[in-house]
Amino acid sequence: MVARRVGEVEISGIRRMFEAARPSSINLGLGEPDFNPPADVVRAYTEAVQNGANHYGPTAGLAELRDRVAELYRDRLASTGRENVVITSGGTEALMATAFALYDPGDEVLVPDPGFVLYAPHARLAGAHPIPYPLEEDDGFVPRIEEIESRITPRTTAIVVNSPSNPTGGVFPRATIEAIVQIAERHDLAIVSDEVYDRITYETPATSFWGRSSRAVIINSFSKTFAATGWRLGFVVASPELLSAIGKIHYHIMACPSTPAQRAVLKGLESDLSATRRMAREFRARRDLVMREFETIPGMHCTTPRGAFYVFPRFDWEETSSQAAMGLLDAGLITTPGDAFGSRGQRHLRISFAASRENLVRGLAILRRYAERRTSRRSAGRGEGPASTSR
Repeated sequence: MVARRVGEVEISGIRRMFEAARPSSINLGLGEPDFNPPADVVRAYTEAVQNGANHYGPTAGLAELRDRVAELYRDRLASTGRENVVITSGGTEALMATAFALYDPGDEVLVPDPGFVLYAPHARLAGAHPIPYPLEEDDGFVPRIEEIESRITPRTTAIVVNSPSNPTGGVFPRATIEAIVQIAERHDLAIVSDEVYDRITYETPATSFWGRSSRAVIINSFSKTFAATGWRLGFVVASPELLSAIGKIHYHIMACPSTPAQRAVLKGLESDLSATRRMAREFRARRDLVMREFETIPGMHCTTPRGAFYVFPRFDWEETSSQAAMGLLDAGLITTPGDAFGSRGQRHLRISFAASRENLVRGLAILRRYAERRTSRRSAGRGEGPASTSR
């Protein structure tokens, strides 16, 4: 009685770890800010509910919110307008609607490995075949253009990209973005660009694919910008031609996005986004704290993230990512196994630093003890002395 497509996808490793944890566990696994939305945004939500904004709205979202989102992208393309924006139920629904609008059965879709847990399953649910392209630790988890191009066949229809990246924290330089655009133009491909973390960067601002190609579909969300993950509100920016198809699927998924949530984020976008910038500064301080802690953890190597709020350390001991994550869960720490993000995530863990500094220190102390036990066993098995600390 169950459709075959259900057997082709699994619940993500992120959710499995979260739901298997004890209530007392330290959570460095789930990717959401530990802040509350700005006070004026919360007030706007409450006022919207109290003043009757509790009913259906337009399928594509409130006109004034679409106008405001369009304004945010006019510095990339001056002609960006309401017709380029659809408001969705979070970035997840935006990705799903885009996949069903662009991918036909039998198509091939290039997806990053490691990459966010939804890209490949959405392709499979649409009947397409996800084809992974590698992100290498030595490259700061930025894709090599030749690795992307070598995987293109006559059946390839789209390239999925994510910068800043979940789970790696990698941020694409402008040259990489320009090269991907050239590939898409040359091979007649769509670019599905997940830019949900675009306002959480540390050394340099993120560069958007918008305005560089009419083939680009931008996925974004208010979840991280306003620390409002539970409100489930995001958006798509694309050409009117592509957006017409995406909007049609969006309607059949959910009819229309939440009206009071739209009123609230509109209020937030009318501000100067100073609360978002303060949050990003705190995330940078936590990132630096985490990187200092990793200097004391043996058998682990950690590349400094340039955006988002994750580190993606690699470990040296003989254990799978899932085994390590379960062992840490038993010790009271929630992490996410790296293999949840693709085959190249094996022997990695995703650790979120969207947690208090106190919990980061406590959680990484658990990780340190776990790593010490594993590396000491390995050294004893080889007849070696104490393992050296790896940075």
